[in-house]
Amino acid sequence: MKWSAQDAMKAYLHTLQLFKIQYDKDCKLGPIELIQPQSMEFLSALAAGNQTKEMVQVLSNEGVNPLTIALAVAAKHCGGRFICFLDQEQDIEDCKSQLSCYDLGDVVEFMHGNPCEVITQFKNIDFAVIDCKFKDYLRLFQMIDLNRRGSIVVLTNLVRKGNGAGFGEVLRGKRGIECVTLSIGDGMELTRIGMTCNHENKRFHVAYEN
Repeated sequence: MKWSAQDAMKAYLHTLQLFKIQYDKDCKLGPIELIQPQSMEFLSALAAGNQTKEMVQVLSNEGVNPLTIALAVAAKHCGGRFICFLDQEQDIEDCKSQLSCYDLGDVVEFMHGNPCEVITQFKNIDFAVIDCKFKDYLRLFQMIDLNRRGSIVVLTNLVRKGNGAGFGEVLRGKRGIECVTLSIGDGMELTRIGMTCNHENKRFHVAYEN
């Protein structure tokens, strides 16, 4: 993945701006409350900065969430493809309408179907976000085709009990794996695969002017 500080900065600021807008009666994400929005800005900047070409999000039955908005912003700035897998109970047109409030309705491709089956249609995925409330998320780990030259997997709502294994734990010990765990909300884990991090080239600066 080639790093673009400019796209990272644009996505960061765009996401920051959207999350400062007050939800009104005609445009809101239902009962979902935004927790620690800085994590959304970080992931949006990370996806855009890495020039993501193929991005997927696997949602639970809660439907569109703040992270969907953040990833849509990233896709808009880096020109990548963003596919979002919905629970059968979620209406695609309703989800598009929610994103249209933020001028992002045409950025996301929504799909129904079992993610473990449908996701096999997509190859060399650069950036994947998986909601661990999806009951077969462990099976999904085996089905997803990632770009081995550089990809990122983010797990949300990861609970450390029972079968709550993270993607990094599944791949731990294999060459080229870096794993960082973030304590955000119900739990978030970010796993970077097959990349060598050059911190000097992956910094971006945000300047504020009065």
